[in-house]
Amino acid sequence: MTIYDEMVAEFRPQNQTEKNNAQHEVMQRIALTGLYRGGFFEHAAFYGGTCLRIFHNLRRFSEDMDFTLTEKNPHIHLEDYFPQIIESFKLTGREVTIKKKDKKTFGKVESAFLKDNTDVFDIAFQTEKTIKVKIELDTNPPLGFDTEQKILFKPFNSLIRCVTLPDLYAGKMHALAFRNWKTRIKGRDWYDFEWYVSNNIPLNFSHLQKRIYDFNGIEMTKEDFLNTLRERLATGDIASVKQDVLRFLPASSTSGRTTISCNWPTELCSARIERMAVVNMNGGSYNPEGRLEGVPTMGGELLILNSKPNRDFPSIYRESSFFISGKRISFAP
Repeated sequence: MTIYDEMVAEFRPQNQTEKNNAQHEVMQRIALTGLYRGGFFEHAAFYGGTCLRIFHNLRRFSEDMDFTLTEKNPHIHLEDYFPQIIESFKLTGREVTIKKKDKKTFGKVESAFLKDNTDVFDIAFQTEKTIKVKIELDTNPPLGFDTEQKILFKPFNSLIRCVTLPDLYAGKMHALAFRNWKTRIKGRDWYDFEWYVSNNIPLNFSHLQKRIYDFNGIEMTKEDFLNTLRERLATGDIASVKQDVLRFLPASSTSGRTTISCNWPTELCSARIERMAVVNMNGGSYNPEGRLEGVPTMGGELLILNSKPNRDFPSIYRESSFFISGKRISFAP
């Protein structure tokens, strides 16, 4: 049995959908190790739903891998790191090809969040081309975000630079409020919003403002944003939200432990928004152990999710953390 096969088996998939999800995540982890070995994270950071899944125990699976440069640099390209990605897959027993995606084939919703200077590629197996992972690099990103180092143990020890939770939250809220879905809301956006609110993660509004202005050309106050969000959530089609996200949840989640109500009243949407901790992090420091220092809060007590066992993960996939020179280093296997 190859390293790849062992990693897929550790997820204990119960049906073909879960096996596909496990295969995608193992591919994502292998790609991360290749990027690390090539020195990619000296210039870039991991963000988005897959980052939240792998390093913060988000229960849903995620399809794509999103990366951002930590500063604008026209000389950094994903293609330069393909040899290390391909070599990492070989070491785990699989052969892959990497092809650039044609942006003309993207739908309106997808293309609305894809700038002209974003590089997009597919990693696919040579023998199973339907199993593939899309990777994106924003080469001209909205800045004003912080990063932290996280350790991935499998398939090989790797130190992955990730965007911090308050800034990951900002990216998710930008997507939730501004995706062009009319009355439809991407279920994974809604699910992730629930995760952030339930775990009292603070939202870095200053970074969200930069994202909104960079992508949409709008200068927005906190009050304007919260009103936009209330309207979006109140008019969303919750049935389609649930349908979108179900295929990304483990069987134990869909059987009752994690539910999305199809009868979500406007009052409950407002209550979720009132629980949000919306802060400007300029001039303050983020402490991932549970505090924001020197930053006024708005709308909620500031608590950061502590590491918890997750019964939907194999035991080796539970996040842990330790300190090096006073800095918290988190890791996933």
